[in-house]
Amino acid sequence: MKITSIGADISRNDVYCSNSLIKNIENDIPQLIKIGAHEAALTNVTGDDVVISAFVPDATLEAVNSAIVEILRKNAENLGDLEGISETPEGAGEGISYAEARIRQDRYPDAIIVAFDTYGGESFVSKVANSVIQAAQGMDSVTDIGGGITDGVHKIPGVGYVSDKTDDPVVAATVEDIESIGVVAGAMVGAALGNKNVYLVKRGTPSYVIPGSVIMSVSAYMNGNVMDLAVPLAERMRILG
Repeated sequence: MKITSIGADISRNDVYCSNSLIKNIENDIPQLIKIGAHEAALTNVTGDDVVISAFVPDATLEAVNSAIVEILRKNAENLGDLEGISETPEGAGEGISYAEARIRQDRYPDAIIVAFDTYGGESFVSKVANSVIQAAQGMDSVTDIGGGITDGVHKIPGVGYVSDKTDDPVVAATVEDIESIGVVAGAMVGAALGNKNVYLVKRGTPSYVIPGSVIMSVSAYMNGNVMDLAVPLAERMRILG
């Protein structure tokens, strides 16, 4: 079993996702269950980027990935990142973002998905995403973590090839017990916010930031339910006194 998360900018503008876009994607999510996903949801909406995530058996990973991209393509207001997908490495462009992480077979799947959005394609977002990965790696309750931005062209199973030029990376971490969600998510968010000009936002928040900034959302995917962790984490991080 794995979690797969695919993110794309398919909005008609560079600031936010319309309510109709979000609703149309959510209406199509049940199709993923029919072709073999264990659970599936629109987990993150960050500025003008959306992320669809699914828990899938290994045997259906390619089919579900392909179906996710078709849902994005069907509902796209602007093809955007979808145009960067290629059947060959040579044609790969700035495409969709991808994260994949293993789940221990004896555990009910829980995961944390972090998504980023930039307004002007700020290159330092790769450093921010990689710091999130490094923060979660090696934690006792983390099974696996994937995503971020890696150098060179890479292949997304069931989809095709994309380059490393994405400026809206996704990171997914699988967690072994539900009580560790806050610990792991807190570490991941803290690592990201330690970078310059990075802002944590609630799910669906437009990217109303001065260019030169990066916004991020963080979702917990637990027992088939999606929880926006931005508000509870922000409350926990408040200084009391």
